[in-house]
Amino acid sequence: MAFILFLLFSFLLHGAQAEIICENLPIGLCSFSIASSGKRCVLENNVQDNGNMEYQCNSSEIFVKDMNEWIENDECLNECGLHRKTVGISSDSLLEPYFLARLCSDLCYKNCPNIVDLYHNLAIGEGVFLANLCEVNSKMPRRVMTSSGAVSAAADGPISMAEAPTSI
Repeated sequence: MAFILFLLFSFLLHGAQAEIICENLPIGLCSFSIASSGKRCVLENNVQDNGNMEYQCNSSEIFVKDMNEWIENDECLNECGLHRKTVGISSDSLLEPYFLARLCSDLCYKNCPNIVDLYHNLAIGEGVFLANLCEVNSKMPRRVMTSSGAVSAAADGPISMAEAPTSI
């Protein structure tokens, strides 16, 4: 509902252009959005002198081909295991098996082109293809903690977040 109100307000404010400028986006819509210019929006944080954390939406230097004026929907964020208040743009999460399982799931991979494009390009920046990471992740053995130590079990494919161990 908030997304619809934001778009309506944007159309009224900017007339027929409906231009999206990262610096004008509310903090809650910044991460995983793409400006009219084609630049990805990035949420940044700064610690102020009084110790409070301040968040700001800015344009990154990352251009997106064939996609602009995009604000990611809540369904894709949920299906892909992401959060609205994600700070920065980093490939670090590609090293986390549970995130990778969510990203590679059919619900995310086939339905969320903006997120898949972002992580595809981040993977390429690390010298790998996202499709290959997804294939390896689906075949990797899963480690299950038991009282006597770690026991390896073969995984049939990506696991759901509900199956993820709460602590290791």
